[in-house]
Amino acid sequence: MRRAVRVLVALLVLTAPALAEELRVSLGTATPGGGFPAYAEALVAALREADPSLVVETRPTGGSVENLGLLRRGALDLALVQGEHAYPALADETAPRLTVVAPIYPTPGLFVLPAESPVRQVADLRGRAVALGTRDSGLTAMGRAVLAASGLDPERDVVPVVLARAGDGPDLVRAGAVAALWGGGLRWPGFTALAADPGGARFLAPAPEAVARLLAERPSLRRMRVPAGTFPGQAEPIDTVGSWSLILARPDLPPETAERLVRAMVRAGEALGRATGQGGGSDPRNLAEAVPPAWLNPGTARALADPTRAP
Repeated sequence: MRRAVRVLVALLVLTAPALAEELRVSLGTATPGGGFPAYAEALVAALREADPSLVVETRPTGGSVENLGLLRRGALDLALVQGEHAYPALADETAPRLTVVAPIYPTPGLFVLPAESPVRQVADLRGRAVALGTRDSGLTAMGRAVLAASGLDPERDVVPVVLARAGDGPDLVRAGAVAALWGGGLRWPGFTALAADPGGARFLAPAPEAVARLLAERPSLRRMRVPAGTFPGQAEPIDTVGSWSLILARPDLPPETAERLVRAMVRAGEALGRATGQGGGSDPRNLAEAVPPAWLNPGTARALADPTRAP
C-alpha cells in the first residue's frame, strides 16, 4: 500500500502542469519574417509541452515600439521587446510601469551582405543603401546607433531603407537594391536565409573603437560574440555589440501569471533551446545578468528564488 501511495504521489507531481487551471495570455510579437514571430512560435510549442493548460495566444504587431504602447494600454498581457526599446521604457518613471517576465535571448547585431561584396568594414557603407529593419523594431534603433558610432550619419551618409516587413530584407540584398541588411541574433531569419544562398554571405560588426563608444553611450548594449561556425563559411568568431531582448508584462499583470510562465519556461528550457538554436539563452535565470532586480515582475522574482518548484 505504501508503495502504491508513493507511485500515485509521483504521478501527480509529474502531471501537475496538465492538471492546472487553464490560463490564457496574449503575446505581442512583430511583423512576419523576423526573429520575434519565429521565437514566439517556438515558445508556444515548448510551453504547450511543459504546461498544456497555459495557453499563449500570439498577436502580430509592428514590433517593439507598438508593443510597448499596447502593453501600457493593457491591450496585451505580454510582448516581445528588443533591448534598445525595452531598457528606456523600463527606466521611465513617468509612464505606466512595465515589468520583465523573462529573457528572450541575447541579440548580437551584425550587417549581412553577399560574400562577394566589396564592402569590408562598416565605414565602407557610406553612400550605399542599407536595410535597417522595420519602423518600430528595436533592431533598427540599434543599427542606426552602430552606424553613428562608426562615423556615419544614418540619415545622410547612407540611404536608410525601412522595411514594411522584416522578411523583405533578404530579397532586397539578393536583388542588389541594398548593399547590406542589419539584423540581430544567432538564428535571425534574415541571417540564415542569406547565409544559405549559393553565393554565401559575410557578416560585418562595428570596429573595436566603435564598440567601445557604443558601450559607453548606451546602457542597454553589451559586448557579445558570435561563435565561429554559427553561419556557413564563418571561420572566425565575430565580436560585436547587442542587447537582451525581453518578454515584458502590462502594468497590472498578476504576479501569479508571470510566475507560472517562468516556471514553465524553466521546465521547457531544453526544448526551447533546440527549437530556437539559442541554447540556454532563454533561461529565465539569465535575467540576473540582463536587468536590474527592481525591473522584475514580482512573480518572476518568486520563480527565480526557487525555479524548480512546481507551480
